Amino acid sequence: MIKNKLFTVTGIFTGLAVLFIIMQFFRIDKTNPPVDPSKEFAMLTNPPQDVQLILQESCYDCHSNETTYPWYSNVAPASWFLKNHIDEGRHHLNFSEWGDYTAKKANHKIEESIEMVEEGEMPMTSYTLLHPEGRLTKTEKEKLLTWFRSIKK
Repeated sequence: MIKNKLFTVTGIFTGLAVLFIIMQFFRIDKTNPPVDPSKEFAMLTNPPQDVQLILQESCYDCHSNETTYPWYSNVAPASWFLKNHIDEGRHHLNFSEWGDYTAKKANHKIEESIEMVEEGEMPMTSYTLLHPEGRLTKTEKEKLLTWFRSIKK
């Protein structure tokens, strides 16, 4: 009886290990789309240097075409979740393609950004847990919100 339980547990762990190894063959595409500087948010809105640094540290990995992929982007299934998160982030707001937004859409994106930062939804906790430099201090949050409000039309 004990031998059968051991065999079953061993079999399960072996199967999971084999599955994990097979998953590593399914890699994500980590190629960033090209960035046209003439369409880039910072070029078009000219934020103060400290605000631009906040955006780069807390927003750009998921909301631009300038993603810096971390080490765990090489390990499935974490890489799959990461890639999906980045794709979703770029879909909702892409600072690298700001120049492609109509004035109405750009203003709406600013309004959404204000709301998300005010409510503490951005940057996401799942991001800041692994990227502590992306956490917003109270001062950084206020600088960012003040600047966003200043460009809102």
